[in-house]
Amino acid sequence: MSESAKAYLEQRRLAYLRTFKAEDADTRVVLHDLARFCRAEESTFHPDARVSAQLDGRREVYLRIMQHLNLTEEQLWAALGAP
Repeated sequence: MSESAKAYLEQRRLAYLRTFKAEDADTRVVLHDLARFCRAEESTFHPDARVSAQLDGRREVYLRIMQHLNLTEEQLWAALGAP
């Protein structure tokens, strides 16, 4: 990937950090709510495949947020499949 792609990824990571890493009560409430809503800590299995797919999608969004908050630039670059 090009240097411009790498710079874009780093700017996006920093935007996630500015948005979600604030050490305040509101941020903690929002992340806790998203974790619960997105089933961050539980299975997304449901007997109805459509419901299961919806729950998988929710969880994928939460995991993306967490990747941007908890991984270094290099780790995020690798996790997103960059060569």
